[in-house]
Amino acid sequence: MGVSFDKADGSLWLKFDVQPKADLTSDADRTAKLKDPGFGRVFTDHMAIVRYSADKGWHNARVESRANFPLDPATAVLHYAQEIFEGLKAYRRDDGGINLFRPDANAKRFRNSADRMAMAPVPEAVFIEAVEQLVHIDHKWIPGGEGSLYIRPFMIANEIFLGVKPSAEYIFAVIASPVGSYFKGGPAPVSIWVSENYTRAAVGGTGAVKCGGNYAASLRAQAEAIDHGCDQVVFLDAVEHRYIEELGGMNVFFVFDDGSLLTPPLGTILPGITRDSIIALAKEAGTTVREEAYSIDQWRADAASGKLKEAFACGTAAVISPIGKVCSAKGDFTINGGAAGEVAMGLRKKLVDIQYGRAADTHNWIKKVL
Repeated sequence: MGVSFDKADGSLWLKFDVQPKADLTSDADRTAKLKDPGFGRVFTDHMAIVRYSADKGWHNARVESRANFPLDPATAVLHYAQEIFEGLKAYRRDDGGINLFRPDANAKRFRNSADRMAMAPVPEAVFIEAVEQLVHIDHKWIPGGEGSLYIRPFMIANEIFLGVKPSAEYIFAVIASPVGSYFKGGPAPVSIWVSENYTRAAVGGTGAVKCGGNYAASLRAQAEAIDHGCDQVVFLDAVEHRYIEELGGMNVFFVFDDGSLLTPPLGTILPGITRDSIIALAKEAGTTVREEAYSIDQWRADAASGKLKEAFACGTAAVISPIGKVCSAKGDFTINGGAAGEVAMGLRKKLVDIQYGRAADTHNWIKKVL
C-alpha cells in the first residue's frame, strides 16, 4: 500500500512503505480510551515518518508503529529549536466516512513555516499523503458524535552538530490523538487577560510561523492570566502595546452593531485556517469583514457604548470560543452580558456542519479519506 510521487521528468521519487503494528490496541481497550479521551493525552497505534538529508533529499517514507525517536544529546533541535508543526482534524461523517478539513491549507502553511525557519520544505503532496495514510490505518480511533481525530504533523532538525546553522537533516512525522467534544454542553464564554508585560511577536519575527518557540514564549503570560482568574491571555502589538494581536493560541474576531466583523491583520500573527474559513463564510453570507488594527482602548470603549456586540476566538481545537469577559490591570469589562453571541454560534455551526459533512461544501474544503 502506498502512493508514488513523480518528479517533473516522470521518474519515481517517493513511496510510503506501510507496516501495520503487530499488536494493535484491542477493540475493548480502544473503546475504553475513546469514552473520554480529553485532548492530546491518548494516541493512535501508528505514525507516519519521512526523513531528509542534504545528500538524499526526502526519503524512507514509512507508516509504522508509533514509537520513541532515538536522539543524540547533540541533536540540533534540542539546542537551536528548529522545529515546526501543524494541527488539523479528521471527522467521521454520519454515513461512516471520514473527512479531512483543508489539509492543503495546512500543507501550504507548513511549507511557509519551514521556509521562515530555514528548514527543508516538505512537498505539499507528501504532507497530505502522510496525513491520509495515517488516517487510513488508524481510522477506528476517530470518535463518533462531536469527537474527532486531532492530527499533528511536525518536523524537527536532527543533525548531530553543535553549531548555529540550518540543519542538514530533518525528520517529518505525523501522529494522531482522538479527542472528544471540546466543550461539554456547548461553547461557554471564556475570560481573557490582557498581557501588558509580555509580547508574543514583533515585525520580522516568527509570529506568523507555527513553531514551538512561539507557544513556549506565551506560557508565562498564560500563567499570569490564570493567576488573575482568566482562561486565556490576549497579546498586544510589540511596538505601541495598544493593538490586539491574538490569544495564546487562537485568532480573534469582533462583531459590531452594524453586523460587520473585524479581525487583526496578518503579519505578526498566525494565519489561522479557521480564521480564513470564518472570513470566507462571513463574506459568502454578505457580511462585511475588515482586517484592521483594533486597540484595547477602542475595544473597551465599544463594549461600553454597545457598538461592539460580540467577540470570539477561533482555532482548530475549539473552532470558535465566545469571549465573555476581558480583564486587565486597568479594570475589567464584559461583552454581550458575558453570554455567547448569535453571530459567533451561527458561524461555528456553519463551519462544524461542513467539517462533519452535514452541510454543502461550496468552497471545496473537504477531502474525503474514506
